[in-house]
Amino acid sequence: MHTKVQPSCNWSTASFGDTADTSPAELSALGAHLHLCRCNAGRWFALRCMTERMTGFATARFITTLVVVALLLTAASLTL
Repeated sequence: MHTKVQPSCNWSTASFGDTADTSPAELSALGAHLHLCRCNAGRWFALRCMTERMTGFATARFITTLVVVALLLTAASLTL
């Protein structure tokens, strides 16, 4: 009968055996990042998110978007 040997967990942390603790520099960087996030979430945040989604949609379908824009411009020029 064969038994499988479970490998031991071989991972390490940046604490190198000491207790994991944050340094003042890390806390300062985290505070600066959170402040930046709060500033970015102003009243135009939802509009920026929507434009990023639309840009992602358009770039993923670049050729189709160009064709649709060309058709719309052609249709608009014919109706004028």
